[in-house]
Amino acid sequence: MRLGYAVGSFCSANFTTIPGLLLLYYMTNVLAVPALLAGIVVFLPKAWDLIANPLVGQWSDRTTSRWGPRRPWLLAGAAVLPLFFALMFIGPPLKGVPAGIFVGVMFLIAATGFALYEVPYKAMPAEMTTDYHERTSLLQWRMIFIAVSIGLSGIVAPLIAGHTVDGYRTMGIVFAVILLAAMIGSFYGTARAPFTGQQQSAGSLRAQLRAARTSKPFLWLLGLSSAQTLAAGVMLAGAPYFAAYTLGDPDAKTTLFAALVGPMLVTMPLWVWLARRMDKRGAMVLAGSLFALGDLLAVGAPTLGSLYAHLAVVVVGVGYAGLQLLQFSMLADVIAYDGAVSGERRGGVFTGLWTAAENAVAAFGATIYGAVLALGGFISSDPENPVTQPESAHTAVIVGLTAIPAVITILGVWMTLKYDLSAERLATITASEPAPEPKGTPETAAPEA
Repeated sequence: MRLGYAVGSFCSANFTTIPGLLLLYYMTNVLAVPALLAGIVVFLPKAWDLIANPLVGQWSDRTTSRWGPRRPWLLAGAAVLPLFFALMFIGPPLKGVPAGIFVGVMFLIAATGFALYEVPYKAMPAEMTTDYHERTSLLQWRMIFIAVSIGLSGIVAPLIAGHTVDGYRTMGIVFAVILLAAMIGSFYGTARAPFTGQQQSAGSLRAQLRAARTSKPFLWLLGLSSAQTLAAGVMLAGAPYFAAYTLGDPDAKTTLFAALVGPMLVTMPLWVWLARRMDKRGAMVLAGSLFALGDLLAVGAPTLGSLYAHLAVVVVGVGYAGLQLLQFSMLADVIAYDGAVSGERRGGVFTGLWTAAENAVAAFGATIYGAVLALGGFISSDPENPVTQPESAHTAVIVGLTAIPAVITILGVWMTLKYDLSAERLATITASEPAPEPKGTPETAAPEA
């Protein structure tokens, strides 16, 4: 069951990482799209998620089927996302603004397919176990798959893409197949997963959104997670530029990603242990602090060289591993807390809002980085017409990758201190305010999963 659920992370991580890492660079350095426009193109389809994701969450909350409330939506996403992901990188015979518009439309449709899949997928852990720490163990497997997936998207995808239109086209097709296999695999892999959820949610979407807004733990968690995701989005967008213009080696983005992903593969058991010893909030503060420290250390890369830069990214990677694991485990706690208080199944609405914010702020990271490049006078180009960047553009590359993410991450650490849903509080709420008996027939109350 754990592995069956975790395989879906190949979809989640690849679709988040590849556009975040390569799409801005693909437009500015292959399709000659102006940097500011390219940043806007990356962001706008994700802004659509702010509308689409809560709707998908409500639909999945209200779904009843022999497959359970969430799993049919995994198939719906699989019918849309892989095809339009491939078209994003198909390399149209266009340059500049028209090319940017084409990529933006394909990205918008792909993002809609991702919402159909990802929102129900993220709601499932809260309904698969009632144990506070078991959720962290369950999501540990997901984080391992995410680490492998980030390795694929951060190392293999750039190697396939290279610096040509044909390379990006091939990469898009290869990873579209991987996305499809992961989405179908998670559907079948969760066929026997337990379902411990509540009755269907009642009321309009507006009423459910109001309930989410009045959940203090959810709002603080959403804020701290958005800060960390925004910082990571800025760094992802900046990685290819950092490799090419700061380290002087465009291919170094693959080894930088190896430095980021490596800690995720080996530190997950450590973060699970720290979450038990320090509670999840304490472990999250530590993870965010390490992430910010690594960002600040990377400021010295132009002087101290490539090896130093890679070591700084390792520090970022250790913190990033903890952030990835803990925020999703805490989201499952928030959904369980709401279910214990309300007696209703509203996890889809919570994960819809969460995923919308996550996608939007990650994409906004690329917009921020594109704006920093534009302010620094960065000159867009294509492989046939290389250009020499001004010194101000080189400065923008390093400032955008280091100082800006560090400041955002420190803000996230401060918000983490305001989050107060501990294991003891959740246990007390669950014991003192048991959920009402589900209404309707047993089949309606607890669909087969």
